[in-house]
Amino acid sequence: MLRVAVIGSGPSGCYTAQGLVQQDPGVRVDVLDRLPCPYGLVRYGVAPDHEKIKSLQHSLRTVLEHERVRFLGGVRVGPEGVPVSRLRELYHAVVYCVGAATDRRLGIPGEELPGSWSATEFVSWYSAHPDAAGGGFLDGVRSAVVIGVGNVAVDVTRMLARGAAELNPTDMPHAALTALAASRVTRVHMVGRRGPSQARFTTKELRELGTLPDTAVVVDPAESALDPAYTDPSSLPGPQRRNVEVLRGWATGTARNAGARRLIRVRFFLRPSELVAREGRVGAVRFERTAPDGHGGVTGTGRFEEIEAQLVLRSVGYRGVPLEGLPFDAARGTVPHLAGRVLRGGSVAAGEYVAGWIKRGPTGVIGTNRSCAKETVTSLLADAPLLTGRDLPGDPLTALRAEGVEPVGWQGWRAIERAEARLGASLGRGVVKLPDWEALRSAARTAGT
Repeated sequence: MLRVAVIGSGPSGCYTAQGLVQQDPGVRVDVLDRLPCPYGLVRYGVAPDHEKIKSLQHSLRTVLEHERVRFLGGVRVGPEGVPVSRLRELYHAVVYCVGAATDRRLGIPGEELPGSWSATEFVSWYSAHPDAAGGGFLDGVRSAVVIGVGNVAVDVTRMLARGAAELNPTDMPHAALTALAASRVTRVHMVGRRGPSQARFTTKELRELGTLPDTAVVVDPAESALDPAYTDPSSLPGPQRRNVEVLRGWATGTARNAGARRLIRVRFFLRPSELVAREGRVGAVRFERTAPDGHGGVTGTGRFEEIEAQLVLRSVGYRGVPLEGLPFDAARGTVPHLAGRVLRGGSVAAGEYVAGWIKRGPTGVIGTNRSCAKETVTSLLADAPLLTGRDLPGDPLTALRAEGVEPVGWQGWRAIERAEARLGASLGRGVVKLPDWEALRSAARTAGT
């Protein structure tokens, strides 16, 4: 019998577990996660108002409820947790699906000022991640700058402009909902260093900005026209062409936006050079105007402008971090691999595999993880005859418990779900997420009561 540990219960981890149990009738899979809750970024990264995408949890649930799959939450792997070497002793194979755990930084003066955050920190707060900062994002904020033009940038821009009535039906934690309802933000600037045709957002996400109640979206046509493809998008691939068409529509519709309480400005060809301090915190962002360099990039022009902002959210990409005991390619932010097989010193490491962002980098959409996991599963099962030749000490869960590890099992997670339903009912809402470690652990402990 092949025993496999999958580290991470997000889409890549669940798709890996699914592929294994579907293709090998004898395999048993333990899905370990640092958090007591499954689903990874589907639970803690997808915006709360994106119910259709969040419903992916239902299909991931069927994987974790499979009779040969076991969810072990609240298990830390690496420092202060179960060493990678110990996992290799307990399982025939270990698949690391740990994602890209940190944000890229801007590397400019003022980035450490109060009021400067990564978009991920903001997302974690309104998604009730137990490691999230305690709040205070919106205190005294009238104008916000979001640096980046990808889907995460669109998400946080949309959340800053959403009203309480639209967010009340979501599972957003109550403290975040209350803070957003009391927000005095009236201006949000979403800024990219390149042109409209090079933005990374998807058209569906982009269009949502134009549907927000009492919110105007404005694009400067002269600024956007620095991108030749903005003026004539006919030669662009379909997704980029549709993005440009949406932006062009907003550029010509300024007049009908008069009177809106909130304004979203989508800006291009501006590169942040400094966060400017005012009264001990961020007060503005200084940008250098850029211009196309003719090779798909941009070059600085030496002309600058400042945009007022008491809140700055950087959304310029993610990066994997090393996991103690695993090789790591610092330049790419990934674990070196061959078709999902971990490489140590250029040679395949028996029984060690990767899938998801830690394998390929932070690219693609949620569905991309399915094909990524499929490749890794194919490699692992091809290696299975050699892997199962090694005897294991018994049930890994028994060994982990003997060493002081007490995982949150599936029933513990179900208890958390029930607690979140009760919390929502007490607030006159639907399901409301528990926002901190103690609340989650306390709820999980009621599984047997």
